[in-house]
Amino acid sequence: MKPIPHLVPARWPAHLSPARFASTFRTDSPDGCRIALLGIPDDRGVGMNHGRPGAARGPAAFREALCRYGAAASAAGELPRVFDAGDIAVSDTLQETHRRVTAATGALLDAGLFPIAIGGGHDLTYPFVRAIATRYPQPTGLYFDAHLDVRETPGSGMPFRRLIEDCGVRALHLHGFRPLVNSAAHLAWFQAHGGRIHPDRARVVLPKAKHLFVSFDLDVLDAAHAPGVSALNPAGWTVREAEAWVRACGANRTVRCFDLMELNPAHDADGRTARVAAHLFLSFLRGFAER
Repeated sequence: MKPIPHLVPARWPAHLSPARFASTFRTDSPDGCRIALLGIPDDRGVGMNHGRPGAARGPAAFREALCRYGAAASAAGELPRVFDAGDIAVSDTLQETHRRVTAATGALLDAGLFPIAIGGGHDLTYPFVRAIATRYPQPTGLYFDAHLDVRETPGSGMPFRRLIEDCGVRALHLHGFRPLVNSAAHLAWFQAHGGRIHPDRARVVLPKAKHLFVSFDLDVLDAAHAPGVSALNPAGWTVREAEAWVRACGANRTVRCFDLMELNPAHDADGRTARVAAHLFLSFLRGFAER
């Protein structure tokens, strides 16, 4: 395949055991791989919206967690082979970093790979999905988040507004919404533009659409399970709830991409949130293997 623009090689810890699933990842070539892992180590957007800094190290913490979690030959069955494409070379401006994310994601799609992004601020979902929308027109969005993220100003809280306004996204489906931390004005905008909020404990059924993108903000999880995020959620989901949805997303053939965002190791006691992120990544792959 052609060189992927704006990437730096992933840094895997030297102590990666061959007993772990991560030891099967390819970094030299995507040959034989179905999945592309893309790290986006940037939290500039989080700072712009006054969130807790630290998510720029999310991809590194995620890889570190995978070194200690997930068997190479697990009882769950064979998982799809993964190509670790590396990390986006972050610019000193949000706009340029976004441009690089879109370019790199487009190159992975052109290579026939299914992209999974690890962040990083949630604003990065916008340029990630922007590349998807150029190849799969008018996608529908499914996201898991305590927040609507439809702010009109730049930052980590704006991705889904921009996807509606700039990229032809047809509709948005949100799980995990918490009214107390969202403004009435943003809720009104969301509903006026095709947004639907699903209740907690809803049946695990994905929206019917020709093309779906899926974004998982780790702050949808309860702070007891996921303290290492940019905005703590004291009334969030359990990991078991999230696992069921993520696996279903992996299994659905209309899902064109997946991301895990807002992993913040600066506030992650014992690396527990990073391990949750690793578990959800593997759960998605387990679903993907069922396609």
